Amino acid sequence: MIETMKVLIPLVIIGVALLYVFQDALIFFPQPTPSPHREQFAAHAFSVNHEGKTLHGWHIPGAVSKTRPLVVYYGGNAEEVSGNLWDLARLQAGAYLFMNYRGYGDSQGKPSQKTLCRDALHILDTLAARDSIPMDHIVLMGRSLGSGVAVYVASQRPVRGVILVTPFDSLLNVARHHYPLLPVRLLLKHPFDSAALAPAIKIPALFLIGREDTIIPNKRSNRLAELWGGPVETVTIEGVGHNDVQLAPRYWEAINQFLSGENAKNPAG
Repeated sequence: MIETMKVLIPLVIIGVALLYVFQDALIFFPQPTPSPHREQFAAHAFSVNHEGKTLHGWHIPGAVSKTRPLVVYYGGNAEEVSGNLWDLARLQAGAYLFMNYRGYGDSQGKPSQKTLCRDALHILDTLAARDSIPMDHIVLMGRSLGSGVAVYVASQRPVRGVILVTPFDSLLNVARHHYPLLPVRLLLKHPFDSAALAPAIKIPALFLIGREDTIIPNKRSNRLAELWGGPVETVTIEGVGHNDVQLAPRYWEAINQFLSGENAKNPAG
């Protein structure tokens, strides 16, 4: 038994050390922009320079208002955001901004919680100032990892609202769910602690949750909704999970109701 422990303990220590060193590769999965997307949407290409890096995405301009806002989208950890451009006909917004994180698509640099959040604020402020868009004409939309970015931006700017798709209260709690035997609190460098920010955020939020989500447990999404400091509408969609929640018609209905302000007029609906 003692001899076995002498072998196992060094292996556990090595495994924990490797997890700490390589955790960025477990959290961030940068994807390239498909060439057809780059060519198809070239007219809407949009770049911003920040901290010596060029960040790339797509901006579809238009007349914005409180009922037809600018939607600023933050993608998941393995999402190159140009794919969302095919879904614009489903949305009822005035304008759109889809930006790839550092290292994703044609954006330069290396992703981290701090750089993603700093970039997101800079990009929002840059576009809002350039096009004279009031903050209350802007809705943030974050999916999965992007929910952490959206919550951070909402804690810093008085936007009209936030749409959170398969969100979590903190990446730490999600990691604890998936790796219950590891000291994840000591290991995690990118906690994305939305729960700590949520109580002070007073703007309206729409939560979209897939009942069958096995990546981010419903408990983690609902906990964030419970902590939210402003009006909350939670829509849990049956029969879909983390990666296919957008296939349900109710997903798009709820988003468009939120964008138009119908949910504020009729919260029970």
